[in-house]
Amino acid sequence: MHKTALAAACAALLLSACASTSSSKPAAASATQGSKKVAALTTDAYPSTYQPIPSAPVLLAGATVLDGLGKRLENADVLMAEGKIVAVGSGLDVPQNAVRVDARGKWVTPGIIDVHSHLGVYPSPAASAHSDGNEMTAPVTAQVWAEHSIWPQDPGFATALAGGVTSLQILPGSANLIGGRGVTLKNVYSTTYQGMKFPGAPWGLKMACGENPKRVYGNKGGPSTRMGNIAGFRAAFIEAAEYLKKQNSDKDSGKRDLKQETLAATLNGDILVHNHCYRADEMAIMLDLAKEFGFRISAFHHGVEAYKLADRLAAEGVCAALWADWWGFKMESFDGIQENLLLVDRAPGGCAIVHSDSGEGIQRLNQEAAKIIANGRRIGIDTTPEHAIRWLTINAAKSMGIDHLTGSLEPGKMADVVLWNGNPFSSYALAEQVYIDGAKLYDRADARLQPKSDFLLGQELMQGEAR
Repeated sequence: MHKTALAAACAALLLSACASTSSSKPAAASATQGSKKVAALTTDAYPSTYQPIPSAPVLLAGATVLDGLGKRLENADVLMAEGKIVAVGSGLDVPQNAVRVDARGKWVTPGIIDVHSHLGVYPSPAASAHSDGNEMTAPVTAQVWAEHSIWPQDPGFATALAGGVTSLQILPGSANLIGGRGVTLKNVYSTTYQGMKFPGAPWGLKMACGENPKRVYGNKGGPSTRMGNIAGFRAAFIEAAEYLKKQNSDKDSGKRDLKQETLAATLNGDILVHNHCYRADEMAIMLDLAKEFGFRISAFHHGVEAYKLADRLAAEGVCAALWADWWGFKMESFDGIQENLLLVDRAPGGCAIVHSDSGEGIQRLNQEAAKIIANGRRIGIDTTPEHAIRWLTINAAKSMGIDHLTGSLEPGKMADVVLWNGNPFSSYALAEQVYIDGAKLYDRADARLQPKSDFLLGQELMQGEAR
């Protein structure tokens, strides 16, 4: 993905490229439901090779700390060691070999998590040769995995890191009813995507309702209507239910079917559904469809009308991954309001997330959240920084099935941490240092820790010759 001049980091990365995690499938995948054949639905033939970069203990001292769970601590310390959060507070027992960082006047948060990204599958520069996010050959392409399109050299990974993004879910595009599996990555330097693959993260399944599938397939045999969309979903899950039934039986289930494996694992609850859907009425239909076939939607994405059914989303434990203010770019997005996320968030038990769906927006997700705070203030809804940070961290982690590993500054969790120059929801906020599993991978004051993609190496020389 990127190169850094730091020799120790490079050496660690070379080691990690040859390593392999002990698990051959995501930890969230069930190995106890049904037969061995059912467990095999989520066996990973391309397992993560990610290994944390070794680093000394680090103490961020004297900061304002937002723990990601709703607490704000003033003049507090954050201790990281062996890739984990050790403690947050004051009067900590600090190892003698700890690197002490003066964080007075600065703010510390968990690393930002983007639940909806296309980095690597629609990388920069945006050329047709790089357009690998939509398999537009059939309305249902559950057999494809976004991870097999990821280009680790995408310069967008480095710019996202500079914006404080430590983990991200890469999804297929929304051309198809069912676009395939998404994958969660750690935002680290690697030659291969397996070296970035978040260990223990379940896959996501990208689904899309509304205008996109009927526009793409209207002249390709359908679906050409919204009722055609739903009929297509139902047909796909009817087939998947039959496949799962065969897998649960002792009889020979025939040859492998990659499409049915993904859909059956979704029905089994081992793959999480992430559903592109704008209109409230369509979200309600999709919730009913999920009940019909026995799966659960983890999050609706984009959802400009999510505010209209915020109570139902909260009651059914469904998150909403939303923009601050995108609207009006197609008919199904016209009824958006700037208070959308706030209303989803205010419903008892609501799970609101700020997402990007953009190689540029991912660089400033903190500012997107700040817009939402400002929009709320104008109508008398005041949101504290310690609450708003949840939209960028723990709520995203929850929807991706990794909240037990990251998303908050709790002892024992991954030390994915951002040191900001001030309040992260200020217009002047900058991520000064970014740590992933306790290793400092970005430092705004150190050029050696401002990674560049292999693709960008030498570009300055070429531009100089052109002048």
